[in-house]
Amino acid sequence: MPARLRVLAGDCQVTERGDRTRTHRGRVVVLIKPDNTTLVHDADGYQPVAWLTRPESVVVEDDGDGFTVTARDDPRRLRVVAEEATANRALPVTEAGIPVGACPDDGGPLVRSRGDVVCLDCERRWGLPAGASVTDATCEECGLPKIRVERGEAFHLCLDPSCDPLAAAVRDRFDRVWECPDCDGKLTVESAPGRVFLGCENYPDCETTLSIPSGVAVDECACGLPIVETATGRRCLDGTCAVNGVEGTER
Repeated sequence: MPARLRVLAGDCQVTERGDRTRTHRGRVVVLIKPDNTTLVHDADGYQPVAWLTRPESVVVEDDGDGFTVTARDDPRRLRVVAEEATANRALPVTEAGIPVGACPDDGGPLVRSRGDVVCLDCERRWGLPAGASVTDATCEECGLPKIRVERGEAFHLCLDPSCDPLAAAVRDRFDRVWECPDCDGKLTVESAPGRVFLGCENYPDCETTLSIPSGVAVDECACGLPIVETATGRRCLDGTCAVNGVEGTER
């Protein structure tokens, strides 16, 4: 069921209580978002005259002529009392994001929002790997957009990980390619929810693990591991290794 935005308007008295008490009076619009964030807007400027972000509770009382909205987030309270109501509606709302294609299931618009791709009609959601971008290409199997994600090299995969798993692509390319920096074992590609990484084949005798950053291997370090070009610069795959005189971060 779509999320709902409650819209109320009228001649209201608005009272805020917290560190101090403030009262406003005027014809205002009250917006109650799906997460209970309550905003009171007047005719002046873009900023609300009063608001409470994600309060613990919001209660709306409607007597047919007016309404009362009480939002609480102890010790703060926002109370809006309308003797005369001019609007009182619940409207369907969705996330808003950058359009990236159409949903193959129902043809609804797909948008990128907060690190996910969401269908605005069926509300199905696909998470994006860190650093991934959505391309103009389409998966031939399922019809979803393809993504570009860098993990040692650039991979072009289906948005749906069950269709085209990132871990499998990285494993096909980099499994046992490099040697463990702490023993004579090979580094194997492992995965966990939301993460693809390298681990020593001699585990548990050797517990070395190396994260694979979002970037492309561009050179070889003196230690034998690759140097990866990331958004913040070049670094050895081993975050504890010194690269060009610059110390890496702990792995």
